[in-house]
Amino acid sequence: MSALLSEKEIHHESGFVWMEDITLLDYVRQSLDRLPTRGGRPAYHRDGRMVGYAVLGTTAKPSPSSGTFRRRVFWLLPHDRDSAPDGLYATAAPAEAVDPMSLTPGAKGRMPARSRRLHREQLRQSSAGS
Repeated sequence: MSALLSEKEIHHESGFVWMEDITLLDYVRQSLDRLPTRGGRPAYHRDGRMVGYAVLGTTAKPSPSSGTFRRRVFWLLPHDRDSAPDGLYATAAPAEAVDPMSLTPGAKGRMPARSRRLHREQLRQSSAGS
């Protein structure tokens, strides 16, 4: 999902509100949600917990058809690395994961380094075995 976000979709961001200390997190999941306002804490309807959200600037316009604003929401699931360090994402990260320390308003952010290292190692092993 992170790769599917375009900076055009998020260029109206003016800041983030973090609900947790992101320096303690290897990654957060991000999604682009349709929300009724430019700012304020959005309702959260996923498993897991919301970690933060984007606030839009005053130039952001609502969708003409729905009247909603597209804002990023950052979240984690119960089986993510912070809650289950030896679990499914012990050495990898989900597709929509980004390093929270790489995020700035209007920019997509980067995949967590630990995820990229694992992917490269898997590619080396599969090409060596061919």
